Amino acid sequence: MNYEISWFSRHLRVGKSAHALPQSVIIPDGGELRNGFTRSNEMRLMVIEISLPWRFSIPFKTRFIRSSRKQRAAGVVLERAGALLTVLVFSHCLVLAGPVCAERQTFEKEYTYQASDDDSKISSRTIALREVKRLLLEELGAYLESRTEVKDFQLTRDEVATFTAGIVSTEIIVEKWDGRVYYVKAKLAADPDDVIKSIDRLRKDSERVRELEEMQRNLGALLKENEKLKHELTLAKDGERQATLAAYEKNIGALNALEWFERGYARDVSGDCGEAVKAYGKAIRLNPDYAPAYNNRGKCYARLGDYRQAVKDFNNAIALNPGLATTHYNRGNVYTRLGNYRRAITDFDRAIALDPGFAVAYNNRGNAYTRLGNYRRGITDFDRAIALDPGFAAAYYNRGNTHDKLGNRRQAIADLIRAARQGHKNAGCALRARGVAW
Repeated sequence: MNYEISWFSRHLRVGKSAHALPQSVIIPDGGELRNGFTRSNEMRLMVIEISLPWRFSIPFKTRFIRSSRKQRAAGVVLERAGALLTVLVFSHCLVLAGPVCAERQTFEKEYTYQASDDDSKISSRTIALREVKRLLLEELGAYLESRTEVKDFQLTRDEVATFTAGIVSTEIIVEKWDGRVYYVKAKLAADPDDVIKSIDRLRKDSERVRELEEMQRNLGALLKENEKLKHELTLAKDGERQATLAAYEKNIGALNALEWFERGYARDVSGDCGEAVKAYGKAIRLNPDYAPAYNNRGKCYARLGDYRQAVKDFNNAIALNPGLATTHYNRGNVYTRLGNYRRAITDFDRAIALDPGFAVAYNNRGNAYTRLGNYRRGITDFDRAIALDPGFAAAYYNRGNTHDKLGNRRQAIADLIRAARQGHKNAGCALRARGVAW
């Protein structure tokens, strides 16, 4: 597939592949493209590569900027309706009226694990990958801490590490195993601006914060247990050795499952639910008792509209760990979407009993009560959600709407104004429709 840039009488076509430039393209006014260069009316342009995810064809007045072969770059200044747009091509980047290709930072680390007599290739690989990932996240975290935006978030180093672990993924470059030593080299490539935006979004999402904190607690517990079992293996007598080795191998399996869970989580956060479901599924196959993987896969199924499979996953997660407040909350959300408000309220009740500070559960239970016509009970729940989280714009919006249904116009307007000032778009629209300035 070719991409076309068109303006008045000149047409320039560049192949999609890297450096796959056409050898000859006729420009209607007599200009000619050869080996990436155009010559027309004493003007010269060198094109290295244009890599675009889209196609455009728009009329522009044009003039070429001279560019030397050594610079390996080209520029075209385009003017339309008095506006100046600059197109700069640098290898893989086309910048059109502002940068399209963001700066990316790449970090590389290596780790060598010396296997013990009780280690297998699988256990050695698992430990080596975990350590190289830790090194990469530490380096990324140190880099991000130097950025003004992250400083403004006032996060601790551990909090930065927690958030980045749920956002980025590592890529293995080289791995080797000789039966005694496992060597791995990996890299982490990320656009710092995108990572910072994701951190900002995640830190404002109380449910995501809970999940990330739980993921880090789980990792810490597994690593601690791994060290404990390795030490026990060095001291174990013949009669105890087999049971301890089995426990060690099971713990390694749990670490492997967590690795796939983290991959799924990064896909989940980026909005790629299809790939997240696959990764969570791999985590479940490696550790069928891992309740968080069922819970998160259930959320992805819900986003994909497969509510039956979502409820099934939440049921499995609750059977494995009835004490997970977020799973009861998530199942309650699915029952709400299915219109089964009474079952939703039962799940929200359980989530709140397990975690009395769960502001979003109060808010969503309030919504379920209002759907059943119990407005006063709904307002009680919205009150509690706001008391727990005074910045909870959706709770103000929901309470305002409920006051409106009860005829409490003044209270309704006050809540909608609070919600709108905190950025709730629907609240702003509702106020504009009423002619209320906020």
